[in-house]
Amino acid sequence: MENQKQQLPIDEKISENADTMQKTLDFGPHNFDIGLREIRLLGRECRIYYTNSLVDSSILVVMMREFMRFSNENTKNVDVFKEIKQHLVHQQVEEINTINDAVDKMLTGRIVVFIDGETKALCIDLRHYPGRQPQEPDVEKVVRGSKDGFTENIIENSGLIRRRIRDPRFRCELTQIGVRSKTDVCLCYLKDVANPGLIKTIRKELKAINVDGIPMADNALEEFILKQGWNPFPLVRYTGRPDVAAVHLLEGHVVIITDTSPSVMILPTTLFHHVQHAEEYRQVTASGALLRWFRFMAILASVFLVPLWLLLVEDHLLPDFLNFIGPNNKDFNVPLLLQILIAEVGIETLRLAAIHTPTSLSTALGLIAAVLVGQIAIEAGIFVNEVILYTCVAAIGGFATPSYELQLANKMVRIFLILSVGLFHIPGFMIATTLIIIYLSHVINLNTPYLWPFIPFNPTGLYNIMIRRALPTSVVRPSIVRPLDKYRQPAKGKTK
Repeated sequence: MENQKQQLPIDEKISENADTMQKTLDFGPHNFDIGLREIRLLGRECRIYYTNSLVDSSILVVMMREFMRFSNENTKNVDVFKEIKQHLVHQQVEEINTINDAVDKMLTGRIVVFIDGETKALCIDLRHYPGRQPQEPDVEKVVRGSKDGFTENIIENSGLIRRRIRDPRFRCELTQIGVRSKTDVCLCYLKDVANPGLIKTIRKELKAINVDGIPMADNALEEFILKQGWNPFPLVRYTGRPDVAAVHLLEGHVVIITDTSPSVMILPTTLFHHVQHAEEYRQVTASGALLRWFRFMAILASVFLVPLWLLLVEDHLLPDFLNFIGPNNKDFNVPLLLQILIAEVGIETLRLAAIHTPTSLSTALGLIAAVLVGQIAIEAGIFVNEVILYTCVAAIGGFATPSYELQLANKMVRIFLILSVGLFHIPGFMIATTLIIIYLSHVINLNTPYLWPFIPFNPTGLYNIMIRRALPTSVVRPSIVRPLDKYRQPAKGKTK
């Protein structure tokens, strides 16, 4: 593998280093964004390498101006390397000893200075990555609260978290993953809170990744770390909000930041971590609890409403006072099961079309879906009214799910239940539901039971999930992450 290639030391002769850099980077028309300046500093020939598209050109000009101030006279008894290093007006200057390091650092946005007669080079951090300003994530908006969000810049993202946790025990471990991409990945945790075994496990998994590159960023890391296979349920929580990441760090979780990704991963998580939203904690306790219950009802409706309706109608299980539920005309042209499946495919197709539709045409797409497709399909006898009603309510419940990944998993569960009911009726619904619960109860996420605190049962944890507790009464951190320091409020906790 390329990451196991021999390390090339920096030669005393700058011409040798120049030839090696030329062979490695292929300067000229094949690499137009690689920059090179040749100058003399203190009587020595120097070559400065940089990547045009990744450096801050204004600071580079300042650095060049500083280089030009060096005198090239009376340099016999001068330690050239030390003199140049001391006079560099930048806070991040380091020494490198191999050509491999020089190339790697140059391609990340640093400039590298080779000096004739020296077996070391200077590396100066002038990175300026193309990007955007922090703004509120589209999928995690709140009425009240901060409006900043993660960007594609790993340095900005770590800064957004550190702004909220100004603790010297907060750690950000940087590593690179990918033989070719060399993507920066940051492992964040609180040293005196996070479980050392959890940190060791994640660190080991990151180091074991051996791949060309991870252009899909955090999703690729998730697949390498968790190896969940065909399990559709999300085992990590993604968030684009720095305040959400900070809250989980304070609870004892670990956060992974990946360069080029506008979201971070929170580990480990259970199923119930994916049904909470920041809006619940931006309101008073009673309002937050009410919002959480409404969200729970919407999520349950997205999974069970359509299968239960189909079961009650097909097996005639409704009492007399609920006879109005179900199609009024029993002689419909298309079986109910097929109608529901067609509606599910249609809603998902419309969602995909909305993603690829320009904003200026989204209104027209909505009119086409609601009027031309839905209404005409009902009048043509393809659908009955209630099929459209309940599939749309289920879709709305899916949109109310805070986690997009959990929404897709719930959609798969809903289709599985619909097929079970349509083919096997009551036994199919009962067996399918039981199999799903048994499967989820056996999912272990980094030594964390996925259905905790329901299975294994933990009354305190279940209470905290069902009821949005006020912060002053939330003294103990969640036990599921096995934190070193279990008290959020040590003074109050120790008196109990």
